[in-house]
Amino acid sequence: MPRTLAVSDSIVIQAHPSAIYEQVSNPALMGRWSPENLGATVRGEARGAHVGMEFDGHNKRGGLRWTTRCTVTAAIPGQRFAFRVHAIGRRRPLLRGRIATWEYRFDAIDGGTRVTETWRDDRRSWPDALANAFDRLATRGHTFADYQRGNIRRTLRNLKEAMESASTSR
Repeated sequence: MPRTLAVSDSIVIQAHPSAIYEQVSNPALMGRWSPENLGATVRGEARGAHVGMEFDGHNKRGGLRWTTRCTVTAAIPGQRFAFRVHAIGRRRPLLRGRIATWEYRFDAIDGGTRVTETWRDDRRSWPDALANAFDRLATRGHTFADYQRGNIRRTLRNLKEAMESASTSR
């Protein structure tokens, strides 16, 4: 059975696109919203998100922990932030390869911002049967597309709650 290579979801947040972008484009903060990511360490000089910026993402799923190496591929303030994951390892990302791409789009709408989060499976060279078997082992029975669909939904809900509660507390 062919696998799904991309999933996305959107949510409307009562905040300005640039305020949401400022938070999401800082990889160290992602652990605040993501059910799987614990944050990140920016490699080199931390001077705001920019194309080519590298960071190591720290992640957990149940008792498993791992680190990914990521490179920012789009950093358009208030509009789009994207990065590709291209290495993985337990403590250090030593195993290189095309893994995934994550993208966030921020569209101003009446009364707020539509935030769309998209995950793309970059393991295009993997046969579907092998990828599906690996995915089910790594996610305890799901494909990565199904698993990420749930992660995206939770991340967006958590981001909305954090952004809207921050704006009402000012």
